[in-house]
Amino acid sequence: MKTSDFYYELPGELIAQTPIEPRDSSRMMVLHKMTGKIEHRHFYDILDYLNEGDCLILNDSRVLPARIYGVKDETNAHVEFLLLHRIEGDRWEALAKPGKRAKVGSSFTFGDGIMRCTVSEVTEDGGRILDFECEGSFYENLDRLGQMPLPPYIHEKLKDKERYQTVYSREVGSAAAPTAGLHFTKELISRVRDKGINIGFVTLHVGLGTFRPVKVDDVTKHKMHSEHYDMSEETANLINETHKNGGRVFCVGTTSCRTVESVAAREGAIKASEGMTDIFIYPGFKFKAMDCLITNFHLPESTLIMLVSAFAGYDNIMNAYKTAVEERYRFFSFGDAMLIVD
Repeated sequence: MKTSDFYYELPGELIAQTPIEPRDSSRMMVLHKMTGKIEHRHFYDILDYLNEGDCLILNDSRVLPARIYGVKDETNAHVEFLLLHRIEGDRWEALAKPGKRAKVGSSFTFGDGIMRCTVSEVTEDGGRILDFECEGSFYENLDRLGQMPLPPYIHEKLKDKERYQTVYSREVGSAAAPTAGLHFTKELISRVRDKGINIGFVTLHVGLGTFRPVKVDDVTKHKMHSEHYDMSEETANLINETHKNGGRVFCVGTTSCRTVESVAAREGAIKASEGMTDIFIYPGFKFKAMDCLITNFHLPESTLIMLVSAFAGYDNIMNAYKTAVEERYRFFSFGDAMLIVD
C-alpha cells in the first residue's frame, strides 16, 4: 500500500481558518461503513445516532500555549520556540526557529525577564533541550506569555485561546488539540448524559509527530513518534461494561481511538494502563475496542486518513472525502465533523 493512495485534491479555500460558533453548529457527515451510505447533518444531531447504553470516550488532554518568543542574551536576536513535551522539572524538549540562533550554551529571556532558558542539548532530529528558570509557576507564566501552537495551515490569528481547547480539557500536555472534541459544548454533553449515554475519559498528549507527513512510499515503513497515554480503571470498566451490555463504544477523535486500541494491543484486554504508544493504524488493522468514531477531515497522505480508512474501508473514505469536497465541507482542525457508524 502506497502513501500516494491516500492523496486527494483539496481546494485551499476549504481549509477552515477560524472556529465556527457555536461549537456544535458545524456540519457533520455521517458515513455508514457497512454500506457506504452518506448523510449530511449537523453536529448537534449527534444524539440521533447515540443509544442509551452506548458510551463516549473523550481525550481530556489540554493544549499548552506552547509557542513562545525569546530574545537571545548575547545578540538580542529573536527566536521562536515550540515546546513539545516536559522531560522533568523545568526541562523541556522544543523546536527552535531559526535553529542556528539556538546553539548549545545559548541563553534566552522571555517576557522582560519573567522566564529564562538555556539550551543544553541538540537532539538527533534537530530539536533543543531547554532548561528554564522563572519567577513563580512555570505553567502560569507560560499561560501569560505563550501562544497556541496552531497548525501551519491556519493563518488567521486566534482571538480566544480557549477555542483551541475542548470544553472538557484538564490534563495539560498536548502540543496540538484533539480536534474532534472541539465540536462539543457543555450543554450538548449534558444532553448526551441525560439520554443515558455514559462518558469516559482517557488522556493522550498529542505530539507533533501525529501531524508530520509520511515521507516513505511504502506505508508500512513509516515510523510513528511516541506519545504518552493514560487509561484509568474507571474508563476501562466503562468500556468493558458497555460491550458486555451490548452497547457501542464511540471514540471521539483519532487520539481516543489510538489510546483504546493501544491498551487492547498492549494489555490483551481493556484495563487500566499508562505508558507510551507509537501505534500506527492503517488498512488491515483489526480493531478490538472501538465500535464508532467521531473525527474531522484529515490531511491528504496523513497517518490520520490512513486510520479512518482502516476503520471505515478505503473505498468508503476516499468516496466520502470526494463528496466532502464537492459539498464544500470545511477541512482540518477547525473544520467540520465526520461520524463513522455501522
